Amino acid sequence: MRTTAPLATLMLFVAPLAAQVTIAEHITLGDSARAALHSEEALRHYQAAVELIQREVGPQLQAVAGVHPINPEYSQAYWKSAREIADVAKQLLGDSLKQRRDSLYSLGRTWAEQSILFDSLSADAHFSLALVLGRLSRTRGGKERVRFAKIIYDEAARAVQLDPRHDGAYHILGIWNAEVKRLSGFTRFFAKTLFGAGFMDRATWDSAVANMERAVTLNPQHVYHRLELAGVYVDVGQPAKAMEQLEAIEHLPVGDPMDPYYKHVAAEALTELKNGKTDDAQDRLRKG
Repeated sequence: MRTTAPLATLMLFVAPLAAQVTIAEHITLGDSARAALHSEEALRHYQAAVELIQREVGPQLQAVAGVHPINPEYSQAYWKSAREIADVAKQLLGDSLKQRRDSLYSLGRTWAEQSILFDSLSADAHFSLALVLGRLSRTRGGKERVRFAKIIYDEAARAVQLDPRHDGAYHILGIWNAEVKRLSGFTRFFAKTLFGAGFMDRATWDSAVANMERAVTLNPQHVYHRLELAGVYVDVGQPAKAMEQLEAIEHLPVGDPMDPYYKHVAAEALTELKNGKTDDAQDRLRKG
């Protein structure tokens, strides 16, 4: 089980870092740390950039948001902070860490929303909001999950509209369709009451498959894309296709701190499918 430093610990690094380098330099250093799979270090740099922006703009932070032209580094620092804090939070496995994990996702939501205010035409900003809310919703019960559903869908769809090659946004759309189809009958009724039948009825297994396949096509080296696609294939009764994805995962390079764990899940699910234990594999893949 992988754990990370709590946010309070991460924030201790912000002030000394911010005094040394610029916003752009922090973003570059964060990108380098992310590429090296050092999520906590990347977050410290992105968060330091956010702190510098808050000092630079000061109390007029909200007033300048949405005013163009504006420094593009502002939106970038915020959505990268949101994305990275989601990556830190997902490494906090287990029920005992749920409160800390959810608090990180909630902070990520705040950063993502600020990023959109700075640049509403940034696909990554909209994606980051869909990402943190999607991750947060999957830790909640059915009714709470439903309350996030429309925002997640709208933000991911907007990201795809702005960038038709955004594999992460297609992934979210694919899993959105799958998660809605997986809802219990009572929860679906609640969802239709909340949003209207038309919105929730747009979810289909065909859309789940198509969007997940698109994500894999755009980024075939991405382990989690293939793992989630395998789960959808099992849901729609195509275990052979699921096994193809799970077998491919074994040979993919590690590109995310959670990839070793995802590879383990894939290997276990593959064994279960080969042994005819489809229900066990389905349960394992849904839990991720």
